[in-house]
Amino acid sequence: MSLESMILKKYFKKEGQAPFKVIFKDGKVLNMGNGDPEFVIKVNGDIDKKLLLTSTSLALGEAYMDKKLDMESGDLYDALDIVLGKLDDFDVNESTLSKLIFTSTSKQNQKKEVTSHYDIGNDFYSLWLDETMSYSCAYFKNEDDTLYKAQKNKINHILKKMQLQEGMSLLDIGCGWGYLLIEAAKKYKVHGVGITLSEQQYLKFKERIKEENLEEYLTVELMDYRDLEKSNLKFDRVVSVGMLEHVGRDNYNLFFKNVDSVLKDQGLFLLHYISGRKEHAGDPWIKKYIFPGGVIPSLREIINLGSEFDYYTLDVESLRRHYHKTLLCWYDNYKNNIDKISEMFDERFVRMWGLYLSACAASFNNGMIDLHQIVFSKGNNNTLEMTRDYLYK
Repeated sequence: MSLESMILKKYFKKEGQAPFKVIFKDGKVLNMGNGDPEFVIKVNGDIDKKLLLTSTSLALGEAYMDKKLDMESGDLYDALDIVLGKLDDFDVNESTLSKLIFTSTSKQNQKKEVTSHYDIGNDFYSLWLDETMSYSCAYFKNEDDTLYKAQKNKINHILKKMQLQEGMSLLDIGCGWGYLLIEAAKKYKVHGVGITLSEQQYLKFKERIKEENLEEYLTVELMDYRDLEKSNLKFDRVVSVGMLEHVGRDNYNLFFKNVDSVLKDQGLFLLHYISGRKEHAGDPWIKKYIFPGGVIPSLREIINLGSEFDYYTLDVESLRRHYHKTLLCWYDNYKNNIDKISEMFDERFVRMWGLYLSACAASFNNGMIDLHQIVFSKGNNNTLEMTRDYLYK
């Protein structure tokens, strides 16, 4: 029996296993589960056996990128929805992969890691994101909401949670292409500052500010969050959407310290981030190819850290199922634009990003990861709304 067959039987031997088929390069067939297969995987080449035992996800991910593994029939997402349900059982030798898993959290290295992902090109992201260029979890208030509508819902949901008033100041840490601040300025006439490490996002956001005639209200800076403490800036509200995942566990305290340095007393801080059930160093394949240095915090460690800074936890909301649907929308957009993307990048990159989007969707569907929004107040604040009714008006 081959190592690949042994690993498949190890992970997928439980009763009620969804049926699928694996065809090996020598023509042998392995049927998993009972009934007609929902998808068929074709093994076209030898998978690195040493790597399989070092990191199952890294070995299988690279095998797919290199077409040693492929889909004979069915959709990649359907296969990953089953496979990634076993992610907790996958082999990971953190000692052997220490240089990959535990990277430097220095400013220089983290800027390099962040820009390697977000500076791939605005033209690339515009092909599969929506018109708002929002690269974070959307909010589907209705089953038939388009991705564009759901992203607008998400922004409005966040802005309502921060209980903004005209004239307030708002900082967005990791502002992306700036849509959140643009909407905040238009709807609430707040004065906002966005900071990012991505030059592509910085340039696009500057362009959007000018197009929207919001120069009086908004500015964007190429700035590391670590420079906030010495900026002498002060804000009534701080928001960070999808940025904490790049900070690294060793720097969570430093991140909160810098937020605290610019947030006014009784101010609100909304933190939106992908979370894990438990503290985890991160998946080797994701860290090597998609988010170098990326770490997913657990909910409990962030709540605990907020308390250490005398922050009161006002609201915690899970949007896991919303992110699952968001990723499926991105994945569909990606597949629908695969010809254009293939003109921009080589086949290995194209397969890699398709794998990334579908794998993330499957991970959220399986509950391997979650998405949480937390609202903190800096110190005790008795002037805020007492119920959640204001969120749904």
